[in-house]
Amino acid sequence: MTDVLMPRLSDTMEEGVLAAWRKHEGDPVHRGDVLAEIETDKAAMELEAYDDGVLTRLLVGEGTTVPIGTPIAVIDPGGGTPSATAETTAETTVVAPPAAPPAESPPPPAQATGARGEALRASPLARRIAREHGLDLATIPGSGPGGRIVRADIDAAIAGQAAAPPSPVAPPAPPVPPVPEPATRPVSAAPAGPDTEEIPLTRVRRLTAERLADSAQQAPHFFLTRTVDADALLAFRVQVNRDLADAGIRVSITDLLVKACAQALIAHPEVNSSWAGTRLLRHHRVHVGIAVALDDGLIVPVIHDADRKTVSQISREARDLADRARNGRVSVDEITGGTFTISNLGMYGIDQFTAVINPPEAAILAVGAAAPGPVVRDGGLTVATTMTLTLSIDHRVLDGAGGARFLADLAAMLEHPTRIVL
Repeated sequence: MTDVLMPRLSDTMEEGVLAAWRKHEGDPVHRGDVLAEIETDKAAMELEAYDDGVLTRLLVGEGTTVPIGTPIAVIDPGGGTPSATAETTAETTVVAPPAAPPAESPPPPAQATGARGEALRASPLARRIAREHGLDLATIPGSGPGGRIVRADIDAAIAGQAAAPPSPVAPPAPPVPPVPEPATRPVSAAPAGPDTEEIPLTRVRRLTAERLADSAQQAPHFFLTRTVDADALLAFRVQVNRDLADAGIRVSITDLLVKACAQALIAHPEVNSSWAGTRLLRHHRVHVGIAVALDDGLIVPVIHDADRKTVSQISREARDLADRARNGRVSVDEITGGTFTISNLGMYGIDQFTAVINPPEAAILAVGAAAPGPVVRDGGLTVATTMTLTLSIDHRVLDGAGGARFLADLAAMLEHPTRIVL
């Protein structure tokens, strides 16, 4: 028998959520078959089989959070009979305990039973969300098959809980002092009421927040801003797209920025570095990440060896990565290993902003919109298309002068864009 383990699918992953099984007990599997979808701190990814055989047991249900290295399924290389135990099915039935526990130790909500002690049917994801919100499953009607409680039922209960007016509480008897509330009691950030909707955090949103908060607290950021004359860059893009029209390739400003940053990083290897606690890591290869907005967070697909690729190759790869990232279909290698990141909000009309560094990288470039602005040409003031670049830098890795030199060379390249491809 071969155990299928929860893999480490990213450099920061400590646990994963078994989002969905794509194979079921008794199914034959072959090396490369997709067994399940795993939700990590970066994206939803597909877990592939590494052995041929029969999937004999599923050890965890859908929606279960599992530490890395934990067995989640069993494959019999020689074929076998699937095990039909309550613990290995995605729809686990919880049976009432033989005796009621003491009053001071109530069963957790996810393990509740009905009023007459009958078993409650609930999906693992519904149980987990109910537990996080302190909900009693016995009070929630199920809308799934056979009365099974599903996530929609939990979400409805949470919304109802937020909208319900608080129940009056009788004051304690005079001789008895009030008992302090436990520190772990969940606290709502918004007042309950009909005009307030409580939105549970998705795993991606929660981990995005934690990761960026850690970066802001641990990395001493400083920022350098430079406005560039973008007229030549825009004209260059028009010409490149005209030349590539027959190939069906359309180059974006971000594609040109990826190539330009890659060239500048080769010339300034101190920027292409990372902080590693007791030492600096200077990377000899250039891997440029592109921040992509998701509905519930942020993901950074990576163009590996961007300095060695043509602008057309970068364009094809960046568009494909962004599309698959939004659909949760990127591989581990495609979202890890970045040495520098670009975040472009110009398409949203944002003139200028500062971005939080994507750890463990040393810097991130925030790009604003290309818009009309004053520039000096040949000693005179004129109106041209300008674009503002803001470089966020980890001061532990790089000082102001080094960051300024990098940004100056990058600006010169963008204002003379033929240098990007030379």
